[in-house]
Amino acid sequence: MALYEHIVLARQDVSPQQVEEMNAALSEVLTSNGGKVTKTEYWGLKSLSYRIRKNRKAHYTLINIDAPPAAVAEMERQEGINEDILRFLTVRVDELEEGPSAMMQKRDRDDDRGDRGGRGGFDRGDRRPPRRF
Repeated sequence: MALYEHIVLARQDVSPQQVEEMNAALSEVLTSNGGKVTKTEYWGLKSLSYRIRKNRKAHYTLINIDAPPAAVAEMERQEGINEDILRFLTVRVDELEEGPSAMMQKRDRDDDRGDRGGRGGFDRGDRRPPRRF
C-alpha cells in the first residue's frame, strides 16, 4: 500500500469537536476500503493567507495514511461533497514521519518562549527620561 500525508482545512464556523468527528468519518472511509490511519494531528484554528469562500481562518488537520489509491480517491470524493471542508491536499510520500510534525514542534517551541517576558525577550531597562542639571 502507498503512504500519504493529507491536510484538511475546515471552515472556521465549525467547532473543534465537529472537526474531530469529520476526521473520524474520513478514517472510517479509509478503513472500510482497506487502508489505515497511522496518525492524526489537529493543528488548530489558523489564519489563511487569503479568503476562501468568505473564511479568513480555518481548522487545520494532518492525517498520515497507509492505504491503496482507491481508498484515498474515495476519501477525497467524500471531502469534495462536504461543505464544511474548504480545501484538502494529499501528497504521496516515501515514508511517514514519526513523532510530532513540524507544526506541532513549532507550537512547542513557541510555548517555551513565553517565559522570557515580552515579545523579543529584550529588557528595555528603566524608561525614565534623563535628568537635566
